[in-house]
Amino acid sequence: MKKEKPIWLQYSKTAIIAMIVAIALRLFVVGSYRICSGSMEGSLLTGDCVFVNKLAYHATTPERGDIIVFVYPMDSSMDFIKRIIGLPGDTLSVVNKVVFCNGNVLPDPPTAQHVDSRTFPAEQSERDNFGPVVVPPNTYFVMGDNRDDSRDSRFWGCVPQANIKGKAVAIYWSWNAKYPWYNPMGFRPARMIVAAK
Repeated sequence: MKKEKPIWLQYSKTAIIAMIVAIALRLFVVGSYRICSGSMEGSLLTGDCVFVNKLAYHATTPERGDIIVFVYPMDSSMDFIKRIIGLPGDTLSVVNKVVFCNGNVLPDPPTAQHVDSRTFPAEQSERDNFGPVVVPPNTYFVMGDNRDDSRDSRFWGCVPQANIKGKAVAIYWSWNAKYPWYNPMGFRPARMIVAAK
């Protein structure tokens, strides 16, 4: 008759296996990122925490409209999150806040917003009048949904595909930073388990 293993040993083995699986998922499949700026407001708010699919682009290529997390090209210690506006080979320009792609108006996503009524000439800022530029091969032109308050490809160039960490898929937690951690008023339950789009 086979002797049954102690219950503590069974639980320990299960816990270790669960930890290994969780670490593997965290390293290779799913990432978790917290939104720390207002550049994506309209779709993602400061204090939102999002799941990122790290395998999203292993079999497919990024598409226009995807929200991606990537290594900031100007500082590899920082991760940014923005929306893809231009694909490799596209000709992009911004004229009086309107985005043009290959000569046609590119409709803003429903979540995009303009919070500043002023329009700056290109000599003063790339924010409202920019380009035209051709997106180089294997790179992507990105912009924040909060168009008047986002430092993005208009200012520092395109994102190399190698810098892309994954595609944002869902908000799993949201806390309004105006409230301290112990104040339940900061919790935003309506934003939990909401698709990032």
